[in-house]
Amino acid sequence: MKQVFYSTSQEETVHFAEKMGSLLKPSDVILLEGDLGAGKTTFTKGLAKGLGIDKVIKSPTFTIVREYKNGRLPLYHMDVYRLEEASIDELGLFEYFDAGGVSVVEWAHFIASELPDTYLKLTIKRAGDEEREIILESYGARYDQLLAEVINDDSWN
Repeated sequence: MKQVFYSTSQEETVHFAEKMGSLLKPSDVILLEGDLGAGKTTFTKGLAKGLGIDKVIKSPTFTIVREYKNGRLPLYHMDVYRLEEASIDELGLFEYFDAGGVSVVEWAHFIASELPDTYLKLTIKRAGDEEREIILESYGARYDQLLAEVINDDSWN
């Protein structure tokens, strides 16, 4: 299933992601793609808010994984941009997918062959200074359901 959401501001992107975060379940996997500065970490801030995480969310570019465990579910925020040549097995990233939290993976195409079979993929594209086009693609029944819930929830409008 594929849907597109248009955001006109950072605040709207955060609010949309917050609604999604409130619907996430243990072991959900969200993949984020988009150019540098497109809003992947901004989106993750909203997801964290929806999970009840009150910590400052920072990009994991240099640490590879940032863990946030003070919400209703743990959040594992990964940035695999620099891992083209590495295996997630070697780095222990695979363990996060089954750890009962929510895994958010930025630049996931670099480790595509190592990812779970089911996930929700978001591609964030600039559509202006503040505007973003967010393309949501679900892979698997769990994510078809999640996507339907997110898109049909008009309380964020």
